[in-house]
Amino acid sequence: MFDTLQDRLAATFKNLRGKGKLSDADIDATAREIRIALLEADVNLAVVKEFIAAIKERAKSAEVSEALNPAQQIIKIVNEELVNILGGETRTIRFAKKPPTVIMLAGLQGAGKTTLAGKLAYWLKSEGHSPLLVAADLQRPNAVDQLKIVAQRAGVHCFAPEPGNGVGDPIQVAKASIAEAERKLYDVVIIDTAGRLGVDQALMQQAADIKAAVDPDEVLFVVDAMIGQDAVNTAQAFADGVGFDGVVLTKLDGDARGGAALSIARVIGKPIMFASSGENVKDFDVFHPDRMASRILDMGDMLTLIEQAEKNFDEEKSRKAAAKIASKGGSEFGLGDFLEQMKQVRRMGPLSKIFGMLPGMGEMKDQLSGIDEKEIDRIEAIILSMTPAERDNPKILNGSRRARIAKGSGTEVSQVNNLVDRFFDARKMMSSLANGKMPAGMPNMPGMPPMPAAKRPGRQAPKKKKGGKGVSGNPAKRNAAPIEPAAPAANPLEAFGSGFDPKQFEKNGGDFELPPELQKMFKKNQG
Repeated sequence: MFDTLQDRLAATFKNLRGKGKLSDADIDATAREIRIALLEADVNLAVVKEFIAAIKERAKSAEVSEALNPAQQIIKIVNEELVNILGGETRTIRFAKKPPTVIMLAGLQGAGKTTLAGKLAYWLKSEGHSPLLVAADLQRPNAVDQLKIVAQRAGVHCFAPEPGNGVGDPIQVAKASIAEAERKLYDVVIIDTAGRLGVDQALMQQAADIKAAVDPDEVLFVVDAMIGQDAVNTAQAFADGVGFDGVVLTKLDGDARGGAALSIARVIGKPIMFASSGENVKDFDVFHPDRMASRILDMGDMLTLIEQAEKNFDEEKSRKAAAKIASKGGSEFGLGDFLEQMKQVRRMGPLSKIFGMLPGMGEMKDQLSGIDEKEIDRIEAIILSMTPAERDNPKILNGSRRARIAKGSGTEVSQVNNLVDRFFDARKMMSSLANGKMPAGMPNMPGMPPMPAAKRPGRQAPKKKKGGKGVSGNPAKRNAAPIEPAAPAANPLEAFGSGFDPKQFEKNGGDFELPPELQKMFKKNQG
């Protein structure tokens, strides 16, 4: 959803790189480009004016003029101001001291409240709670049946005493749900209310009456991130007519401009608490303003990636695999181990989403969109067609074995050869990563289009001949200073700027330090 904004900001920051000092003209030009990028992303005009004013004031201060790298200071300022726009700090649900905690969902028709109710229940269940879904949307046809299906998918219970379709009193259903939760020891009640329009005073009053009847601990306003500037107007109407404590963004996987939805936190003064994308019950996350700002600036989201890895990876299996990779050049790490790790990665979600959380992936959108998930299925079929001995030691795979594996997996021998070759390259790379360094050339990942390879470092100076100096016959070369290999940057941010620049990567010889979070994860698995 934020691809256009991300691209415009990345292009703006690229123009700042290499400048030792920024003039007022540079700052004004940068602020103008950022203003255009935000307006094109449909960010609220008042928010844009406030945002640009803060950036220009801070950019012309001493923190930039006296900095060693002014361009990075501008990026830092933009990042901090983006975090402020998005709400500042992360806020989650405030649970009642005495259960049950009551959560009421409100929003427009078609905003995705019913699906969101199931996702929220699933997330609460994964956090150790016992939620109860309440079907208080008795207006929309088949809304009650839909909530029952959503509850079944989420693995939670649904309280639906009325058939709906215009039959029943939603206020009485909401009241009865509290008693039901107390009787059956549910610690969270999620009330799904009818969708309504901001101008529909009757339905707005109904939502206010439900709120007065059950006195919820949290009222969450569910908003479709794709509806544009009307998101802010509708949020204001609900804030005035019903009142709410936090915002939930849905349909973040859409291709519409989502800047208006991001303006809600600043305009209304209520935090964005959760974000939803996709139809799966797992497509639901706590909204972290700092992480969203990092994604928009193409700095990646390593913390979310690591949190998902911790949830989906078996710690004992990962520790053993890491030990195999780190020892003997990774030779003990076989295709069976690779398959097990690949299955755990797939449980984290689509590969394009996983790779998209890495820093600098904004410049590789075409490669990410070209990832073929079916290729992973073919790889799994090839590995499962091998014997245990062949998986443990792929070096024994001769021509006849590879032909048998191809026939058993329904693939071509060339595909088997390609997988084995890429596995050896990947194993070598992972062995280097286990030691905290990245090799100069990264192998292509399974299912992903070929990635641009890093160039080799600069040419070394000519070696001295025995008994004399090495002299070139070309006068231009003879008078030129010898080319020294580029030294790796002490600080990765100095080398890569706001995100990953392939040209800068090539210039530095393909070496950089791993992020601290990944280093900790590797050390933990090896220990």
